[in-house]
Amino acid sequence: MPLQIRLFPPSWVQLRTGDSLLYIDPAYLQTSFIGHPGHIQFSGWPGAVDGLPEKLEAGDLILVTHHHKDHAKKVTVDRLTHPGTRLIAPKSCLKELGPDFYVVQAGEEVAFVDGTIRVVQAYNMESGSSTRKIHHKNQGVGYLVTAAGKTVYHAGDSDFIPEMLELGSVDVALLPIGGTYTMDVEEAVRAACAINPAVVIPIHHLEADPMEFKRKVESQSDTCVILLQTGQEYCLP
Repeated sequence: MPLQIRLFPPSWVQLRTGDSLLYIDPAYLQTSFIGHPGHIQFSGWPGAVDGLPEKLEAGDLILVTHHHKDHAKKVTVDRLTHPGTRLIAPKSCLKELGPDFYVVQAGEEVAFVDGTIRVVQAYNMESGSSTRKIHHKNQGVGYLVTAAGKTVYHAGDSDFIPEMLELGSVDVALLPIGGTYTMDVEEAVRAACAINPAVVIPIHHLEADPMEFKRKVESQSDTCVILLQTGQEYCLP
C-alpha cells in the first residue's frame, strides 16, 4: 500500500502507512480553516478554540514536534485519539499536553506496527534566516517516519541545521519556509538541496510564497516540489 500524506496548516500532517494512521502536529487554528469545506467548529473563544478541518479518523500515533500551540494543542489531540492511540512528544510539551505521553528526545527510535520513527533535532540557529529565535536546541524535534521502504521527514520548526546533513535517505521532506520562526525560502531551498529527497512539500508558510520555493528548488536540483492545499493528498508509491 502506498504511503498517503495529507496536509493541513500550518504543519499538520496526516500520514497513512498500511495499517497505521499517524498525525504530526495536529493543532486546530480557527483562522486556518474558516473557508475549508467540511470545517467543524465545536467551541471558540473565550473558551478553548476546538474544531477540526473536516471529519477525521482518530490516529494510531500522534507525533508532536514542540510545545507551541500551533503545533501542540490538547483539544485537537483529544479529538484525534482513540483508546489505543500512542502520543509521542518532547518534554517541552508537558504543560500543553499533560503527563500522558511518551517523552522522546533527538537520537531515539520508536517502533510501530508498520515501521520506525527516528527522532531528530529541530531548532533555530543564530546564523539562520529565522527572525525570531524561539526554538532552542533540545526543546523541539523533527521526525523521520519509515514504513514500506520509504522515509518521510517532518522537520518541525527549524532552521537549516547541521543535523539535516546526517538524515540519510529521505523520500519526502516536509520543510518549513515561513522565515519568521523558521528558515525562509532561500534557506529552505539550501536545506532541500542538501537533504536531496525525491519530493519536498513546503509547510509552515506564513507569508512566504510556495511557488517561489518550488521554482528555486526545481531549478537547482532533481527534487520535485509538491504544493498541497488544505486537505489535499499526495501518495508515495
